[in-house]
Amino acid sequence: MTAPAVETVPERLLRAERETLVPALRDLPSGMLERVTACPAWTVRDVVAHCAAALVGLTAGAAYKASHDQNQRDVEERRNWPFADVLAEFERGLTVAGPAIRAAGGTKDLAALGTWIHGGDVREALEMADAYRSAGVPQALEALAGCARVVATPQVHVTLDDRELVLGSPLDDREPARLHTDVPTLFRLYTGRPADPERYRLAGARPEELISAEW
Repeated sequence: MTAPAVETVPERLLRAERETLVPALRDLPSGMLERVTACPAWTVRDVVAHCAAALVGLTAGAAYKASHDQNQRDVEERRNWPFADVLAEFERGLTVAGPAIRAAGGTKDLAALGTWIHGGDVREALEMADAYRSAGVPQALEALAGCARVVATPQVHVTLDDRELVLGSPLDDREPARLHTDVPTLFRLYTGRPADPERYRLAGARPEELISAEW
């Protein structure tokens, strides 16, 4: 008998969101769905719709062309849907995208990390205590370190409350920077979300150098 495949990091991130965020969004008052998120043009509802469309679209392979324009079209198309339908698509996407990401051999891993980050956007807007530190944090940190966008940034030695890690790549003309912070602030800094300056100490680099692309 063939042993079941071990879940990859992206698959575990998506499962964590399916098991924790989806239940939290059921029966949410409609007014809370309209709260603005860290993505200023999108509400909670819009962020969920974007993730749902992107994850399901990913399973279509080359037939789905992800882009900023496509993301916006996906969101606008779903604004007339009952939220129950948006949430059902999100749950389905969290379920079916994992095998597609695995089959892509690493080229689609960012979709899972991006979904987890957007989960943080939703949690923050809803004033949940676990924004950017929800279930899946160890996998999210691993994914962040291996993400091509982060690898392209200057090397930073990071000290968190319970671990240390190295992000980015060394540069010939400068020493690695050093960052002392907490997990939520780390994700905020590297994805361009607002970060409280009182919650981190960064030496040897500017905050804007940690962001290589829009998330």
